[in-house]
Amino acid sequence: MRNLIIQGWRPALVLIVLFAGWELSTVVFNIEKWFLPPPSDIITVGVTEWTDYNQHVFATLKLIVIGFVIGSASGVGIAIALHLVPFLRQSMYPLIILSQNIPIIVLAPLLVGWFGFGMFPKLIVITLVCFFPIAISLLSGFQQADRDLSHYMQMAGATKRQIFRKLEWPNALPSLFSGLKISATYSVMGAVISEWLGANNGLGVYMTLASSSFRPDRIFVAIFIIVAISLLFFLLIVWLEKRVIHWQTAEKRDSHDTP
Repeated sequence: MRNLIIQGWRPALVLIVLFAGWELSTVVFNIEKWFLPPPSDIITVGVTEWTDYNQHVFATLKLIVIGFVIGSASGVGIAIALHLVPFLRQSMYPLIILSQNIPIIVLAPLLVGWFGFGMFPKLIVITLVCFFPIAISLLSGFQQADRDLSHYMQMAGATKRQIFRKLEWPNALPSLFSGLKISATYSVMGAVISEWLGANNGLGVYMTLASSSFRPDRIFVAIFIIVAISLLFFLLIVWLEKRVIHWQTAEKRDSHDTP
């Protein structure tokens, strides 16, 4: 936490300068609030109208968490299957790549038409945007395992399952967390997009209602909340990575101590 505070003061300072310039510009250039509200008005709306949109925040958070868990599990499962079964990798890998060429903004309305306005089509959208970075990163991590050590374990009588569990899986954990950090931000984007196209509540719905009522201050409130959720989700994955891959921290500390 201390390192996070030390490293985060520079971006925080840049944000303060940007918001100060934004606030000053709206006054100096007499910009109408309906066109670009100042940050002070956005903060005021965010605080005073919390009871009006908190249910939207919680609905989006619930959707993000469930979708991220399903997407992550799908990505890990697909990566393991493709790694352990070469035939599946040769057959399915190109299809996985092609799946990412389908624009989600185009696919989402079809899913709503097929499955209705419930949570299921939204979870499909989040899963589609989450599983790919995790699957590709994890596959890359499996391939980077030490081949000499793998051959040594085979000569020592280790089974394919033992090699995977004791060598390939631990070696791929850094790559897995890299994919998780990307998917954490993608899951927020996927949730909001799915809510835009068909939902009863959520930040996407709140932004749509604010846009139709010409309330840019509320739109910016939703944007700031979405950014905050993405940042907190990303930091949570970083914290979890440091707890799980503890040996990397020890190796870096030892390398710094070595003259």
